[in-house]
Amino acid sequence: MPLFITAIIVFILADILIRYFLKKSQEKKLRKERESVLQESLNLDYSKEAVSLKRAEVDNPKAKILCVDDESVILDSFRKILVLDGYSVDTVEQGGEALNLIKSNHYDFVFTDLKMPEMDGVEVTKAVKYLRPDIDVIIITGYATVETAVNCMKYGAMDYVQKPFTEDELLEFTKNSLIKRQDRIHKELKPRVHVAHLSEPESIGKGEFAIPGGVFISDTHTWASVEQDGTVKVGLDDFAKKLIGSINKIDFPNLGMKVQKGQILFSIKQGQKTIPFKSPISGSITKINQTLNEDLEVLDISPYDKNWICVIDADQLDIELHELKIGKTAVALYQEDIDYCIAELKKLLSGDQKETNEIYIGALQMLEDKNWNALISDLFKKDN
Repeated sequence: MPLFITAIIVFILADILIRYFLKKSQEKKLRKERESVLQESLNLDYSKEAVSLKRAEVDNPKAKILCVDDESVILDSFRKILVLDGYSVDTVEQGGEALNLIKSNHYDFVFTDLKMPEMDGVEVTKAVKYLRPDIDVIIITGYATVETAVNCMKYGAMDYVQKPFTEDELLEFTKNSLIKRQDRIHKELKPRVHVAHLSEPESIGKGEFAIPGGVFISDTHTWASVEQDGTVKVGLDDFAKKLIGSINKIDFPNLGMKVQKGQILFSIKQGQKTIPFKSPISGSITKINQTLNEDLEVLDISPYDKNWICVIDADQLDIELHELKIGKTAVALYQEDIDYCIAELKKLLSGDQKETNEIYIGALQMLEDKNWNALISDLFKKDN
């Protein structure tokens, strides 16, 4: 084997070993830090908040958890297992103490035992969901009370965990509960619309939409940007691109063609389907961006800026610009069409897809032809 190949292999193996030992060292350091947090939680006095409170806080926790159980051995297990895995954990022995804490502290979860004196898990569940509906409640139950635990879900409990449990079982259960919580929150939040700089497409997250500052948006979801020479670049906006999803081809207008505001300017091809887009202004076509058809994936990064479709030498710019949206009015248009689109998709889709409160990228591709045509007409063929 040539010497340089051997040297490369040795270098790669050394790099892998260094990364492995660094990772192990970091994990060991993190564990020691969390063990010290556990020890401190046994010695600190939080009697002003709750007499039996023991608190173990870690940096950048996966979630903040409050656990209430009248058995201290159960609380000790919860605290040790979850804190070492990266959760911040408060524990108390009475339901009333738990309710006092949620009034002044923020938690992601409340784990509550089902059978407790004075205030049982059913009452804790009802009270937590009344006082803080944003907190998810998990019931801790024994085999004999599983049916009651299931009934707690009628009062808003997310799930239940059955004791006795192993360390791995509790960690897996908590991890899955956190995933469910994050997914639910994501679905409940409305899609956000950002007025952003043209260079910031990477800052826009899943289920969100961008409108660059200074760009005008038409009711039929084309964008227009006025250049220094008075011409106007026109393209497909972010709402339309995300809703359509994959694009196979763009049918460009002809150079020199004269177009009136509201007439078909260009079309998007998706398989055998065609989506026409209306011109936001009147004028003559002076340039077309044919290079887009050579690399349509650039539109997935951003449909704005250099990814324009054509340039128009406008005839009535001073009049027609006032009829387009910019800034807050463009955001309001987006939000109105997003809400409408979500409501329609819930009617037309089936299964888990219809439960969403966001627009899937390529949502139109999920629809049957009749429904596809209807939604296209409602969103992109509006009368100007």
